[in-house]
Amino acid sequence: MTTITLNNGVEMPLIGFGTWNVRGTSGERTILTAIEVGYRLIDSAKMYGNEEIVGSAIKKSGVDRKEFFITTKLDGSYTSYSKAARGIDESLRRMQTDYIDLMLIHEPYRQSPEMWRAMVEAYRNQKLRAIGVSNFDRSFYEKFIAECDVIPAVNQYEAHVFYCPLELKKFFESYGTIFQAWSPLTEGRRDIVNNPALRSIGQKHNKTAAQVALRYLTQQGIPIAPKSARRERMIENLSIEDFTLDDDDLSAIRRLDEHRSLFGWY
Repeated sequence: MTTITLNNGVEMPLIGFGTWNVRGTSGERTILTAIEVGYRLIDSAKMYGNEEIVGSAIKKSGVDRKEFFITTKLDGSYTSYSKAARGIDESLRRMQTDYIDLMLIHEPYRQSPEMWRAMVEAYRNQKLRAIGVSNFDRSFYEKFIAECDVIPAVNQYEAHVFYCPLELKKFFESYGTIFQAWSPLTEGRRDIVNNPALRSIGQKHNKTAAQVALRYLTQQGIPIAPKSARRERMIENLSIEDFTLDDDDLSAIRRLDEHRSLFGWY
């Protein structure tokens, strides 16, 4: 699988599996299925309430821990140095692992620099292989890094064919921070599967509209972590590295961009 190199040399898979709203016994089965079909980056969060089943699925899969790239995120319940430090150890216990590959601050909080201090300490103690942020817009990001001595490896941000802020991606990358997309298929807020432009491009490449939408992001160098509960869709979302969108395709897709968040984040 294609990987992307973070600013500390750690390799992160370009395509991962998202676990928002994946919970309980059925959720664990879903994650096990994702692992079976080939996903190795598993994206979790405190806010999702599923760190335990992510850890359990990884253990039950029989796949070597070293093959996985586990992401999780600290939310507003951990907005201090001591709470963040406790939250990191809590995630390690819940996920039954000695280290987490990427820990993010889930949202921009006033206390983010305090949380970051705990994350940097855990990073230097090798509990975390990389650290980053999520949903930090340009203004908050600039203020944040002015107070930090370790630049975030990743900023996980909303991106899909209907909102793909490529200039913002370039800005973050100018500081060494990878722009990773959340909600690359819009979580159903747009009917990607039946979009005429995406379907037309898909027919040209013998791919689905969803595969075209995901390939658009990865072809821009944007890592993704789509979610699906269906095995065939998991395979489909993972099978996007065997075709290339041409200039006409890219132009048609860019015309879909509404230049605004579909989730009211920014």
